[in-house]
Amino acid sequence: MHKIIFLFILFCGIGFSSLAQKQISIEDVQAYGTFSEQKVEGLYSMNDGLHYTTLEYGNKIVKYNYKNGEKAGVVFDLSTVKDAAIKSFSEYEFSDDETKILLTTEKEKIYRHSSSANYYVWNSVTQELSELSAKGKQQLATFSPDGERVAFVRDNNIFVKSLKFGTENQVTTDGKVNEIINGAPDWVYEEEFSFNKAFAWSPDSKFLAFMRFDETNVPEFTFPMYKGLAPEHKENSLYPGEYIYKYPKAGETNSTVSVLIYDLKSKTTVSSDLGNETDQYIPRIKWMADAADLAVMRLNRYQNQIDILLVNPYTGDSRPFYTEKNKRYIAETFLDAFTILPDNDYFVVNSERDGYSHLYLYNRQGFEVRQLTIGEFDVTQFYGFDPKKKIFYYQAAKESAMQREVYFVSLDGKKQGKLSSESGTNEAEFSKGFQYYINTYTNLSTPLQTTLHSSDGKLIRVLEDNKALEEKVKQYAVSPKEFFQFETSEGVTLNGWMLKPSNFDPNKKYPVVMTQYSGPGSKAQEVLDVFSVDWYNYLAQEGFIVACVDPRGSFGRGEDFKKATYMQLGKYESDDQVETAKYLGSLPYVDKSNIAIWGWSFGGFTTLLSMEKGGSVFKAGIAVAPVTHWKFYDTIYTERYMRTPQQNPDGYDDNSPLLHPEGIKGRLFLIHGSADDNVHVQNSMEFSEALVQAGIQFDMAIYTNRNHGIYGGNTRVHLYHRMTDFLKANLMK
Repeated sequence: MHKIIFLFILFCGIGFSSLAQKQISIEDVQAYGTFSEQKVEGLYSMNDGLHYTTLEYGNKIVKYNYKNGEKAGVVFDLSTVKDAAIKSFSEYEFSDDETKILLTTEKEKIYRHSSSANYYVWNSVTQELSELSAKGKQQLATFSPDGERVAFVRDNNIFVKSLKFGTENQVTTDGKVNEIINGAPDWVYEEEFSFNKAFAWSPDSKFLAFMRFDETNVPEFTFPMYKGLAPEHKENSLYPGEYIYKYPKAGETNSTVSVLIYDLKSKTTVSSDLGNETDQYIPRIKWMADAADLAVMRLNRYQNQIDILLVNPYTGDSRPFYTEKNKRYIAETFLDAFTILPDNDYFVVNSERDGYSHLYLYNRQGFEVRQLTIGEFDVTQFYGFDPKKKIFYYQAAKESAMQREVYFVSLDGKKQGKLSSESGTNEAEFSKGFQYYINTYTNLSTPLQTTLHSSDGKLIRVLEDNKALEEKVKQYAVSPKEFFQFETSEGVTLNGWMLKPSNFDPNKKYPVVMTQYSGPGSKAQEVLDVFSVDWYNYLAQEGFIVACVDPRGSFGRGEDFKKATYMQLGKYESDDQVETAKYLGSLPYVDKSNIAIWGWSFGGFTTLLSMEKGGSVFKAGIAVAPVTHWKFYDTIYTERYMRTPQQNPDGYDDNSPLLHPEGIKGRLFLIHGSADDNVHVQNSMEFSEALVQAGIQFDMAIYTNRNHGIYGGNTRVHLYHRMTDFLKANLMK
């Protein structure tokens, strides 16, 4: 039986007034930042655990007391440095003894997680500001633990700069574009394992371990680059240029990855023994606390077994330390949760072995000591361990899949509880020593709140309450979001949210725009208790109902719900979106003949597949940067959920929009950036041809030189005006 369950309707909080006069514009939400939340930037916990610093005005590092939140002084002020070569910086990092600061300037984005920059070092003892290197921009500059050196990557090679002598030592020499990368991941590792630094200093500063990517045999992908505007590539003004990089599509050859360890004293390098198999992944390296061994994660290509090896830094010999297996795949939450405790006798892992994502404690010999968290909920982040109080801190979706709370549990399991007090989405950042933490909190009616707490959860001070934004929102006709649930014909309960027009009349019928992402993974959840004023509020203002539902495959509801889509991405996700449309169409205030669905990336893929399955259920749809066949997407992501096309041909073909275009009955708007390095425009080009040959009329827009985010200059405003006009033309005739 289909029924709506309104969990809460928020007409209070920030005061969504029916008397509000101002109207939201697309420029407000896509260009001007009218409703942007203020955050505490550049926050860094100092060694004493009693102070933290923040970056202010782009040129000043200010120190504050955790105990009372009051200003304790200025650690660094660039404006007072005589004849400084730079005027501002965007990021900073202290050396371990906090006598030196690494400043990031002129940052230039490469891919999603990577960038190059010019770095400067401030020495507070000598009061000198010096350029790290004058030989070209660097990547990933990082102090050694003793603060005597900085390691960085340039031109695919690793360098070590001695701050004492000012010398620059080149550790590797074989780096070459599209062949060998040292110290930084290749494209697919960066994108799918979510990291950009592939080197690590040993705690005693004697060794530098790094990953070497040999991508020589990885197939190349090429796309044209035009002159364009914002930015303008004048070199392509007459003949287009080409961007060529290595991109392994599902089933194709990956980089061969090795782990090497450089001895700074002898200036020699040894190779780690990672076994005989080379068709595998090395998603993380991490030193043990005593620097005696390097822990290397080795993940098989199926991604259903991960081994942690301990490598001797002098010889490269390895021995097995820990193994985790899963009948489907190892979730990405495992990678960052693995933590060696300070005493070096215990470590923590995140496993789904009991059906939910939980923390487990192991001893140095690899034997399980105890399961630290237990229950029918997912642990979503591990914050760390306080060795003095013997307390573990973590974030979980315990009270609702749509919310996040901060919890603690003792080493012996006898003490446990919740630190966060507000209902919504909470995230903590603990001080060194775990005496304090800074909590960021938000819910549907509350913009981001940044608060300072003692480790027992007691509020010390509000650092940022976004009161100015709260007052601003009161001036606009902003509708409240409403959470709801419904049960599908298969008996599956799904969570969703809905936005109604500000002048909503239950006796009228409204067109609906369904928004969704629908993808798997911990960062792919859309129905969350967080504040936002965005394009969806604009659409509600213009007379649409906007609704979003997380289908099967989404995060926060246990392993079986999340991994139901294994080997058949798109099947259940699109089934659930079609069910959502039918359910919404049954509501008395919904015009079931005017329902649209839209999405970006995986959401674009789901849009296409839902329209093909749903037929006349959808009057229109917008697919932005969609995958149209998983054979076009990368190895790590696709094979994690689908295995290879050779192993699972039916899973790839049965749920490919490319092979079923004739099912689309509503009007489709297909959108892509021509320089999308993630989901290639090839997906939309091949799909548009399939539509043409199937006799399906559609609209299409290609944005020149734009990547997967489709932004730059006026691009975002143009895109959202186009999409709005399309929805109005097709749903409001």
